[in-house]
Formats: sequence, C-alpha cells, structure tokens
Amino acid sequence: MNVQDPQQPQELLRVCRIGKAQGLKGEVSVELYTDEPDVRFAPGEVLYAKEAGDALREFVVASSRTFKHRWYVRFEGITDRNASEALRGTILYGEPMDLDDDEFYPKDLIGLKAMDAQGNEIGTVVDMLEGAQWLVKLRLTHPTDAESTCLIPFVEPIIPDIDLEAGTMLVTPPGGLIPGYGA
Repeated sequence: MNVQDPQQPQELLRVCRIGKAQGLKGEVSVELYTDEPDVRFAPGEVLYAKEAGDALREFVVASSRTFKHRWYVRFEGITDRNASEALRGTILYGEPMDLDDDEFYPKDLIGLKAMDAQGNEIGTVVDMLEGAQWLVKLRLTHPTDAESTCLIPFVEPIIPDIDLEAGTMLVTPPGGLIPGYGA
C-alpha cells in the first residue's frame, strides 16, 4: 500500500466497500459495486482509497475468493485482523476498464440528448439510477405541468441506439411512458 500523489487518474470508478474482517490473516469481505469482481479482485490488481485532499492510498490484491455468494479479498500488507478491521467501510476505486462497443459506464450517458426516431429531442439524461434494472432519468425538453423529469428503463427495446460521439441516445418509448409525449 502506498499513498499516491494527485497525479493519479481522476476518472476512478467505485469498485467495492470493505466490510467485516474474515479470519485472523487480514482477509475482508467486500460489498460489490462492480459487474466483474473476478477481474477487479485478481491477484496483483490495484485498487485505490481516496485519502485526505487528493491523495490516493493504493491497495494491491494478494488473493480473493468467493464463499456463499460473497467475495473475500486479502490485500498486500494487511496481515492481521486488527489491520483489516481498521479498513471497514473504506470505499475502493479502480481505473476504468476497456468496454465493448455496446457497453457503457453510467457516467458516460449523463448529458446525452434523448431523441425520438424522427429526430425530435425528448430530453437530456441527467442521471442513471441502479436498482432491479437500470433507469435513465430524463429532464424533459417540453415538460408537462406536472412533470419536468421522467424515468425510463435502460433496455434495448426502448433505447436501441447510443451514439457517444454525437451525444445522443435514440429512445422509442411505448405510449404513456413519457409524460406529454406521443399522447
């Protein structure tokens, strides 16, 4: 573990939150915020905790395992239960990984213009909400009296195309999904 200077990349993504210590040799449970824990927790992978100011504390994965649908990780330099207990609640971040053409980080979609098939602007993406399924929060271009934002499911039948270079997402909503649209 090292404290890095602020020259480290600022585009870090949240990977996990450290939970309880497991055993006596420094292993901890983690609450996942990543879809690829097998990659993020591979031995030698580097994660970061944000320290005071802009400093980053580096954590190198020594080993990891799953047990009963839970991930357990041991970091280099954390060798006993006391050291691992002191980390409880720490949020760890990782550098963005390369994605396939049809994959996106939620932060990449914020600010996109939502357009219908005729090229009319429906709204602007202001947030991505994680739950049972991802939802896109739009600020409507033409709000109704009651609604200035709406939530739409982030699924391919409703959002069939995303063009990051053009800053747009194609939205094909069923009737009634977006207030004041297509009624």
